[in-house]
Amino acid sequence: MADLQSNRVAVYLDFDNIVMSWYDRVHGRNAYAGDRQKIIADPDEPTIAQRLKDATIDVGAIIDYAASFGTLVLTRAYADWSSPVNAFYRSQLVARAVDLVQLFPAAAYAKNGADIRLAVDTVEDMFRLPDLTHVVIVAGDSDYVPLAQRCKRLGRFVVGVGVAGSTAKSLAAACDQFDAYDSLPGVVPPQPAAQKKTDASASATTSSRRRKKPEDPSAELLARALRLEQERTDDEWVHLSAVKNLLKRMDPSFSEKSLGHRSFSDFVNAYPQVADIDESTNIVRVRSHVSDAG
Repeated sequence: MADLQSNRVAVYLDFDNIVMSWYDRVHGRNAYAGDRQKIIADPDEPTIAQRLKDATIDVGAIIDYAASFGTLVLTRAYADWSSPVNAFYRSQLVARAVDLVQLFPAAAYAKNGADIRLAVDTVEDMFRLPDLTHVVIVAGDSDYVPLAQRCKRLGRFVVGVGVAGSTAKSLAAACDQFDAYDSLPGVVPPQPAAQKKTDASASATTSSRRRKKPEDPSAELLARALRLEQERTDDEWVHLSAVKNLLKRMDPSFSEKSLGHRSFSDFVNAYPQVADIDESTNIVRVRSHVSDAG
């Protein structure tokens, strides 16, 4: 297993692609194309605003997933940031140290606008930063296949992230590893239309999502770090130190002491609904909580 401390990761997001693809995933095939003019005309119109809210991208889930491969050296997101749909995410992305690359409207809507700029920057970065070990491409377009292949030929481990149902199979095959955005820790999968109507008439949705995604930010961060480390190692029980290292990469400002805990073990023990901890040996291990009923 490679030393994660020495892994250096670059992340490139075709943001328009992921936003539109997730909108279609949530609301149905070609939904974004059908609503596009309404979104441009008035994104605050109640019906459109609710549809946009229902299809909100969890930026943190993507960046935290990328951080599970090593230290994030650079993260870039490509879009027309003057667009109301994308502008909504600007503060979130800036807060996670994402470099926002502006694609002006004429280029943003032209064929291969983001594709070409993203590909050129990626190849340039690989030669400029020879210590890069991993490249994470967040997109679903088959136009990125040559880029993924070039990155692999240059010795990088290529990770792809795309929305299920909107990602070209050829792109997934060109990557060393490919994961659906839908499956990332913290992302709530879209529900079938019939189920949405049922949930809208009841309060079950709120309680269900709270169980999936704890309201306490610290608990949410711990839960996500645990799942990512378990998926990376393919083990139920993982080293506590590895989880702490990953959590620090996800949120460099994290400090268990500032939260009132003497040690990271004490911090984990404070969330029994999130994690089970085994301190019976010198190597402390932890896993996502398994209920007595489960």
